[in-house]
Amino acid sequence: MSEKHLSERILKMQVSATIEMNAKSRDLKSKGFDVISLSLGEPDFNTPDIIKNSAINAVQENFSKYPPIAGFQDLKKAIADKFKKENNIIYRDSEIVVSTGAKQSLANVMLSLINPGDEVLLPTPYWVSYVEQIKLAGGIPVEIPTSIESDFKITPSQLKESISEKSKIIVYSSPCNPSGSVYSENELRELSKVILSKEGIFILADEIYEYINFTGEPHTSIASLSKEIWSRTITVNGIAKGFAMTGYRIGYIGAPQWICDACSKIQGQFTSGANAIAQRATITAVENGKELVGYMVEAFEKRRNLVHSMLKEIQGLKVNFPEAAFYFFPDVSSYFGKSYNGQTIQNAKELCMYILNKELLAVVPGEAFGSPNCIRISYATSEDVLKEAIGRLKKALDRLN
Repeated sequence: MSEKHLSERILKMQVSATIEMNAKSRDLKSKGFDVISLSLGEPDFNTPDIIKNSAINAVQENFSKYPPIAGFQDLKKAIADKFKKENNIIYRDSEIVVSTGAKQSLANVMLSLINPGDEVLLPTPYWVSYVEQIKLAGGIPVEIPTSIESDFKITPSQLKESISEKSKIIVYSSPCNPSGSVYSENELRELSKVILSKEGIFILADEIYEYINFTGEPHTSIASLSKEIWSRTITVNGIAKGFAMTGYRIGYIGAPQWICDACSKIQGQFTSGANAIAQRATITAVENGKELVGYMVEAFEKRRNLVHSMLKEIQGLKVNFPEAAFYFFPDVSSYFGKSYNGQTIQNAKELCMYILNKELLAVVPGEAFGSPNCIRISYATSEDVLKEAIGRLKKALDRLN
């Protein structure tokens, strides 16, 4: 048997670049090399004890049966309360769907709304899985380019120029993975005007990094801006990043009833309800909210400042000051065409492989995020590791000439 028997959809699908780079670094580690991986977006903190205790209690209370497809009723109520309290969005319990991670939440929405040939607007840079999920649903990704000079944010005029008769959804994350950029309330209001001017365009707003925000300003959810934009918006969130619960695999959406019904229908045929124990722990997480994890956010901000000060010292690296999340997304295009020991770097992917091979440091090429001039650096690790890692990065880049 061979790959020729595989479906066209799987043969065309790209492997996640973040997972691919982490796998390469793990392979080198298994061979005894001292590899540092800054490729995955995973907090290095432990899940808060109060949440872990809820999971333990759920086991003891025998939450071991199939849960409802869209989530336990009391969890959906807790999520609706969180949306009202923290995001100023009103959702009924029936307008919430709980899934196995925000990634499944996104896939449910894509498969529910996209018909073959529909265009999906993607401001760059975007999270790596958006584009593959769009293609899997038969959609056509339409990139809206940004750069480090614009802080990786699109303008209303760019959005307006990108809309066509085939446009169906705009997908964006704020705070953004991979750039750490944040759209302000005013910026979202201006973008919402453009979206509302065209009938039939929906917004898929990924807010998974909501809590990890250093601006000092309240997070703005686009669905909170008006009743009209609410009816066009699917708000995606989850517990992985803000609560350091990546392994619990719980994400959720808030959306109009008809969209939630469609997502539940798909989920019912693929995975059914998300893990029952993890759902019980999630109730404790969302009921406590961001006050429970303030110490994590403070640590991430300190790391952001440390890494920024070090990256600024690397000649040829163009870096901005991310406002949120735990990534830097520097422009590395000045190194393209440069060489070391006969190896000429042509693009960001080759640069990342050079850095991994020469300095045992794993970072992710920007091509996977729709920004081929950049690389993504995660700073979700300790300050000591970050100092060593950025030191290795500087050594690798300084060798190129």
